[in-house]
Amino acid sequence: MKSLIAALLLLGLYIGPAQAAKEYDPSKVLYLELRPSLVGNYGDGPRPRFYKADVALRVTGTFAMARLEHHQPLIRNELIMLFAAVPTGGMDSLEAKEQLRQKALERIRAAIEYEEGYPLVEDLLFTNLIAQP
Repeated sequence: MKSLIAALLLLGLYIGPAQAAKEYDPSKVLYLELRPSLVGNYGDGPRPRFYKADVALRVTGTFAMARLEHHQPLIRNELIMLFAAVPTGGMDSLEAKEQLRQKALERIRAAIEYEEGYPLVEDLLFTNLIAQP
């Protein structure tokens, strides 16, 4: 009976680290979706224009995902400030949206690199971007 209990305890010790290794897989590609959607106004002029953006960040590894989840308030702030500075007409065309995506990626990578020492974010995707013309 004692040997059975000892065997189960040893088995439990070996299963624990194996499960932890699976959870922190450094080669897994993951997407962090920022929820809720980013909603705000942009542009200049007498009439406010509104946008709604759903953003996903691509990362590699569960460690990077955990760190980005920790920094979500910072990421959301950086994106909201960037969108607020977009001029009128700055989200009207596909080219303008792609330029905005590139700027957003650069800004997020810089903010995360400042906090963590390396950027962690590989890509930024707009899964939905609606802007009032």
